[in-house]
Amino acid sequence: MLSLSGIWINAVLDILISLSLLLGTFFIVSTALGVLRFPDVYTRLHAATKSSTLGITGILTGAFLFMYVEHGIVSGKLLLGILFILLSAPVTGHVLGRSAYYSRVPLSDKSVEDEYKAHVNKVKEH
Repeated sequence: MLSLSGIWINAVLDILISLSLLLGTFFIVSTALGVLRFPDVYTRLHAATKSSTLGITGILTGAFLFMYVEHGIVSGKLLLGILFILLSAPVTGHVLGRSAYYSRVPLSDKSVEDEYKAHVNKVKEH
């Protein structure tokens, strides 16, 4: 009975690793589609930062789990990579979007509202 539970644990871990890698790949593909299809720099930045962060994190998590399960190695480099991506990518997207806005890069014609304009005007008054 003990060996049967070991087989189930290995099967569940293999499924978890596969799901992590597949979800990461899905988010990376959606990043590419978003960057190609979205109309302006702001929506492209949204696609490039949010989904790529999730995609890279999913792939690195799958790699970490694989290394731990198959080889018994706890990879600090993969953990640091996950941490670095989670911290730096959203901040980079925010800074790029803000600099594009202050450089007067126009919004898409499909944009309905510019909520940031009132905030920028309020800051300029002070």
